[in-house]
Amino acid sequence: MATAGKVIKCKAAVAWEAGKPLSIEEVEVAPPQAMEVRVKILYTALCHTDVYFWEAKGQTPVFPRIFGHEAGGIIESVGEGVTDVAPGDHVLPVFTGECKECPHCKSAESNMCDLLRINTDRGVMIGDGKSRFSINGKPIYHFVGTSTFSEYTVMHVGCVAKINPEAPLDKVCVLSCGISTGLGASINVAKPPKGSTVAIFGLGAVGLAAAEGARIAGASRIIGIDLNPSRFEEAKKFGCTEFVNPKDHNKPVQQVLAEMTNGGVDRSVECTGNINAMIQAFECVHDGWGVAVLVGVPHKDAEFKTHPMNFLNERTLKGTFFGNYKPRTDLPNVVELYMKKELEVEKFITHSVPFAEINKAFDLMAKGEGIRCIIRMDN
Repeated sequence: MATAGKVIKCKAAVAWEAGKPLSIEEVEVAPPQAMEVRVKILYTALCHTDVYFWEAKGQTPVFPRIFGHEAGGIIESVGEGVTDVAPGDHVLPVFTGECKECPHCKSAESNMCDLLRINTDRGVMIGDGKSRFSINGKPIYHFVGTSTFSEYTVMHVGCVAKINPEAPLDKVCVLSCGISTGLGASINVAKPPKGSTVAIFGLGAVGLAAAEGARIAGASRIIGIDLNPSRFEEAKKFGCTEFVNPKDHNKPVQQVLAEMTNGGVDRSVECTGNINAMIQAFECVHDGWGVAVLVGVPHKDAEFKTHPMNFLNERTLKGTFFGNYKPRTDLPNVVELYMKKELEVEKFITHSVPFAEINKAFDLMAKGEGIRCIIRMDN
């Protein structure tokens, strides 16, 4: 392309300080260096993780910064040594990577790459410790190696998944984070047998994706647990068959679930990050074969407390990161699930705004409205 090797000037939504509305600015995006790619972002979405680090209430603030990590785009140019993708390829950026060389990448059991594992504090590229974004010569920092709230962004090649060019990027862009996390937690980790009973704790985007995964796997009863009953009707579209609001009961929710299911559910997936919900999700599974999967990220000081007999009675507790999907290897297959109409992505997308109105997406999430809001970069 004519822009290869040159600085590109484009629009980006810059967070100048914590919690303040993003500002659309003209930024300069440097060419990709060795093992990097520059991507033209066509569609991006707002994930709760963006909001959490934009608010910067519980972690090291890194500003000014370009957020965004759930997106779809096209490779504009590649740096030295890049052979897996080429200009024109359709890709999904991913907040965690796959170098394909480290022990984790070579293990069939892990997706936690040593080189490219998520790092929320780092605001620069790992190759040279510098940012590829600047305004008037001053660096604007990256976010989780993706920074998709920009018309162009630079990423390590290990953080982009090459996908079927026929897949509509305005739909499959949501597969690059939350939806795959919940889907994989059910399909890859909980692995509910056909006809089983599954409890889903938390019916946000990730929880609904976990319900969808349980539905695809063939679970016959999918029980949604949430403190917000307004989510129950929507959750039926994702396979939920029954609902429990813990506020409606004067006994522990794990006891309520045990009574509903003759001793406990076969599988549970926890998607809130609330430590009490995590304990409940484990204690509600059936002894002998029950498996609980933790997805939500807890408070840094939280402690998981349960009686050891819960383990000795053959309950299993597992954790998962990004649904145990290897980004470059597995995400193309998740996109194919959509292309074969085995996975419905459209029902996760409830809103759409032009890039100039990106702050509306933050407002919608703050109000708890909708599931995913797509931000159209071309307006």
